[in-house]
Amino acid sequence: MSRARAAIVLAAGQGTRMKSDLPKVLHKVGGRAMLDWTIAAAQGAGAQRVVVVTGAHAPQVGEHAIKALGAGSLAIQDPPLGTAHAVRAAEAALAGFDGDVIVLYGDAPFVPRERIEEIFALRAAKGGIAVLGFEARDPTGYGRLIADGDGALERIVEHKDAGEAERTVKLCNSGVLCADARVLFQLLSLVKNENAKGEYYLTDIVALGRSAGFASQVVVGAEADALGVNSRAELAAAEAVFQDRARAAAMEAGVTLIDPASVFFSHDTEIASDVVIEPGVFFGPGVRIARGARIKAFCHIEGAEIGEGANVGPSARLRPGTRLGANVKIGNFVEIKNATFGPKAQAKHLSYVGDADIGARANLGCGAITCNYDGFDKYRTTIGEDAFIGSDTALVAPVTVGARAYTGSGSVITKDVPDDALAVARGRQHNLEGWVKKFRAKKQAGKNE
Repeated sequence: MSRARAAIVLAAGQGTRMKSDLPKVLHKVGGRAMLDWTIAAAQGAGAQRVVVVTGAHAPQVGEHAIKALGAGSLAIQDPPLGTAHAVRAAEAALAGFDGDVIVLYGDAPFVPRERIEEIFALRAAKGGIAVLGFEARDPTGYGRLIADGDGALERIVEHKDAGEAERTVKLCNSGVLCADARVLFQLLSLVKNENAKGEYYLTDIVALGRSAGFASQVVVGAEADALGVNSRAELAAAEAVFQDRARAAAMEAGVTLIDPASVFFSHDTEIASDVVIEPGVFFGPGVRIARGARIKAFCHIEGAEIGEGANVGPSARLRPGTRLGANVKIGNFVEIKNATFGPKAQAKHLSYVGDADIGARANLGCGAITCNYDGFDKYRTTIGEDAFIGSDTALVAPVTVGARAYTGSGSVITKDVPDDALAVARGRQHNLEGWVKKFRAKKQAGKNE
């Protein structure tokens, strides 16, 4: 029978280098808070319980953790005295837990679920402590994993405390480790702060565990897996890593990216095969695109579902709640929000469609808009199948245009239009013959005086 799994996520860092009112771990990569990346990976690897450790200085992190995980998921480290002290802050929240605990970091969003599973599996098979390491191209600043002659992990040495020989070691510490919960907290109680920074290092439990007879093993991952974020520049570097991975995964899945470097994805973007994405497209969270669709250049899309064979853009904006059926055509400078388009419906030029239901094969002419907001409430517009909305029509919601109905160009529609009817709502045109000639003569005379 497999052992129970839990995770402690350290998120108490001050994040001063970010120079932000927003706590560091709540900054986003791929449209998702870094803390949420770590929580999702832990849960995906089978952690039934997740405890987030934050500081008293960052109540937003605590609120975020409770919203994501529920009551009992939060521990406070106050004051901050190092990583070992932070992990000990979670002991009460895990009281009575019998199983393995992995320590993760809210500012290191790329430790993958598969690697966490591998660490748990190694811990279960070998016992002792399992540590995640990586081979660094430049190990400067990283703690080193020091192995004995048999390859077992002997100790972890922080860069500031490492000797000259130890600094030549390229196998570095990610900070991630896993141990039996009872053993973990026993060892943490023995950690001292006799080091260059005067802090209680979590890494010291490896040597303490070895002295107590608990062997430690290393899982070696990719350097990018351990990427941590402490500044805006590092946040941008993390975003670049995510985007490169997302683009590669999309193309591997059969998506055409004409200019991959100019397309930006979110963590949950779903794109089926044979979709073509032109340059300069941005996907916010919550986008799903069905097979064979085409997204033309310079579109901004979030919270939208795009049907099979649909054609969007160029320069269209799809906001949350947009649902496009199969073979819908949305053209340049069209904005859609909280609206559904039935199959083969189209709005091809300069339109705003908000809070609306557009029937199959309906056509919205250039400049057609739904007037959905009165300053207090939103109202819906319904347009029936095969309806034709003339150019520059303003549809004042709530209003319904029936199936196969037409509206005359330039109309302001405030009343429901029956099926098969033509609605014209505009001022009557009057031509004043010769008016311009007289007007010009009057103005010219005034200039000559």
